[in-house]
Amino acid sequence: MNHRTRRGGTIAASAVIIGGLTVAAVGAPALAAPTADTSDLTEAVTAAGLQTHLDALQAIATANGGNRAAGTPGYLASLEYVEEALGEAGYLTQRQPFSYELIDYEGSTLDQTAPGDESYAFEDDFYPMEYTGSGTVEAAVQAVDVNLSGDRASTSGCESADFAGFLAGSIALIQRGSCDFSVKATNAVAAGAVGVVIFNQGNDVEGDDRFGVFGGTLGTSTWTATPVPVISTSFEVGEEFVVTAGLVLRIDVVTNSTTIDTWNLLADTPTGRTDRTVVVGAHLDSVPAGPGINDNGSGTASLMETALHLADLGIETENRIRFAFWGGEEDGLQGSNHYVAQLSKAEVKEHLVNLNFDMLGSPNGGRFVYDGDGDAFGTTGPNGSDVVEGVFDDWFASQNLVTEPTAFDGRSDYFAFIGAGIPAGGLFSGAEDIKTAEQVTKFGGTAGVALDPCYHQACDTSSNINPVLFEQLADAAAHATLVFADTQSSVNGTAKGKALGQWSPAFKGDRALR
Repeated sequence: MNHRTRRGGTIAASAVIIGGLTVAAVGAPALAAPTADTSDLTEAVTAAGLQTHLDALQAIATANGGNRAAGTPGYLASLEYVEEALGEAGYLTQRQPFSYELIDYEGSTLDQTAPGDESYAFEDDFYPMEYTGSGTVEAAVQAVDVNLSGDRASTSGCESADFAGFLAGSIALIQRGSCDFSVKATNAVAAGAVGVVIFNQGNDVEGDDRFGVFGGTLGTSTWTATPVPVISTSFEVGEEFVVTAGLVLRIDVVTNSTTIDTWNLLADTPTGRTDRTVVVGAHLDSVPAGPGINDNGSGTASLMETALHLADLGIETENRIRFAFWGGEEDGLQGSNHYVAQLSKAEVKEHLVNLNFDMLGSPNGGRFVYDGDGDAFGTTGPNGSDVVEGVFDDWFASQNLVTEPTAFDGRSDYFAFIGAGIPAGGLFSGAEDIKTAEQVTKFGGTAGVALDPCYHQACDTSSNINPVLFEQLADAAAHATLVFADTQSSVNGTAKGKALGQWSPAFKGDRALR
């Protein structure tokens, strides 16, 4: 991917000036043209200050079983740390309580019972789909319109006609590709399948692993068509299943449900227009496997440094800033979804923009800006998201730093805001994707290694940070926060916001839809 270039045009027709920077926009007016100087704020945000918060979050995790997951003492201690610091700085803090059911599939098994006798490893070889049916089935396996040759392009299971000749009572073996998993599963059940195995596609798709075991979702908890076990597996295992004559599998999907009671923490500036609220968000929880310092202590620290220095500098903004520390992100964007879902249509329109900061210090990372105008990935944010992207792009350009766009793929807390029509954008330093040679030229680091080798692992500690990259992204985050907080009119499109609607990305949380 190439560094995004700006398009020209007259300022009156196709651009606006905000924070002293020219930003492309669609239509006019999009933003008023204040000349806010953000230099005092960005200079105050330093790597040393950011590290102070990372060390505090690490100490909290260490004292609480090694993690800060939602519903745990480590999460509560993290919330109290942020709450106390921002409350003392003069912010109006409130805890927003919510609950959700956390489902895990520990104990699920997959076994070949004919023609051989083989057991497959949970997570390494297979994983249940989100919203799968549970229970045990043992049946013959029948492949459905799969393609193991050439580019392995596949529409397997996407049409009911694919199941012509399918024997009811069999397990459907389906290849990933083309349509949503829920469509494949629904068609299989309609054809009489008692279980479904969806194996990875086995081809190269930029930014997406199409070979290994993957996390997939059937899209919604309302999927109720004759619930049967639905699991994913790797291309290697799926290919083995396709070519094994007389294959019989035994699938046992176990679902365990736990009620999680937790909170979002909201911290508002005491002044500023409440009808043009700038929501600046980062998730506060970690995964259970580790302390979550890059993911997402880095976003948390960035918000804290911005908020504390805004207060220290005595900056009173035109619009209210709401610093939002989301809970339950790692369990499916629970906190941010709750926040947006309880807004009325009128309240949605009082939100100027959502800025999202989730992972800003990846040790082998890069400077990734969400593709608000869709020119890189074809999926746009709501009208006005192009303006958000432009603010970040122009800031980095002013610092002689190159960036890459990253897709609005639904994997972080902007998801619900986009669904409600609120303009959104943000920054990302990279997770499990492998760094390319081209990205090394732009950002430094090591090709062939994950952008964050400790993503969702116990090694995501306070040393799992690139301090130079982190400060660059945190400065950009602080800059954009103040730019939008001092904007004197709506971002183009904000007034068209609606109650939480339907928007279909490639991912829902960390689960692929297709």
